[in-house]
Amino acid sequence: MSANQNPAGKQPSATYESAFLKACRREPVPHTPVWFMRQAGRSLPEYRKVRQGIPMLESCMLPELVTEITLQPVRRHNVDAAIYFSDIVVPLKAIGIDLDIKPGVGPVVEKPIRTRADLAQLRDLTPEDVGYVTEAIGMLTRELGATPLIGFAGAPFTLASYLVEGGPSRTYENAKAIMYGDPQLWADLLDRLADITAAFLKVQIEAGASAVQLFDSWAGALAPADYRRSVMPASAKVFRAIEGYGVPRIHFGVGTGELLGLMGEAGADVMGVDWRVPLDEAARRVGPGKALQGNLDPTVLFSTTAAVEAATRDVLDAAAGLEGHIFNLGHGVMPATDPDALTRLVEHVHTHTAR
Repeated sequence: MSANQNPAGKQPSATYESAFLKACRREPVPHTPVWFMRQAGRSLPEYRKVRQGIPMLESCMLPELVTEITLQPVRRHNVDAAIYFSDIVVPLKAIGIDLDIKPGVGPVVEKPIRTRADLAQLRDLTPEDVGYVTEAIGMLTRELGATPLIGFAGAPFTLASYLVEGGPSRTYENAKAIMYGDPQLWADLLDRLADITAAFLKVQIEAGASAVQLFDSWAGALAPADYRRSVMPASAKVFRAIEGYGVPRIHFGVGTGELLGLMGEAGADVMGVDWRVPLDEAARRVGPGKALQGNLDPTVLFSTTAAVEAATRDVLDAAAGLEGHIFNLGHGVMPATDPDALTRLVEHVHTHTAR
């Protein structure tokens, strides 16, 4: 039973009536719910303290540490949902891909995938590969009680971009070379990644995650026609694979204003929007039947409290006519952000939208 289902004749789970899940379902809420991408860590001194001396990937595999880091922003900021502390490359590491997350660089792959023979690196993911995820989510849901936990994964295109490029890229020339030059290899690569991603999300849902977010962080590098032809089928496969669980499915990418309609068609229940497109315009592009999430520019938090509150009210005003709205930043919390600014922001949204 998923944390979001409410079958006839059974009591709903503790999280079902939360403001966050109500907003995902486009139901009336007591206040606009708030959570932040990268809220688990990044800017928090208590995060840096518990992570000290522990490499990123190792920290993702220690259930007690994952639990503590995931809970920290809930305790400090009073956000309406927790997001599981992990990284999008964790499932790739779990199936044996030789990669590491290098400080100041990001994920680096030892043997990039460039040929059909390289696809052999991508075996199926099993629950046993990520037993630490099941253990950590079990610990978290007991601690969180009525606060929903969001699971997440990287979308096939974004994972493929790391695997093919061998690390972060601004241009994705190697990935796009395969996408244009060998479309069948590209389709097979993304299809395998869709299966791995879906399996990783299923583990999180079955362990107790109340919702999941698919991060297609780098999809904004694509033209709409390329996204529809070469990327959307794999993302849609992921969403179909988890549809039966009944948990809200969120989709987010950076710089994806021109793709919002297509990304919505891939199958999400909630579309995440970065700060470049006002939410009322985003709603027009996405179309009816979906909640929206976003979309304060993360850099606004470096300004004065008055400026933050003014920009926040602009976001809330643009969201006034939406079917459902979850307040978030338009991308992740930046490491140098003052944690107190985030706490004040949550309080301001809750107070300003109390119904």
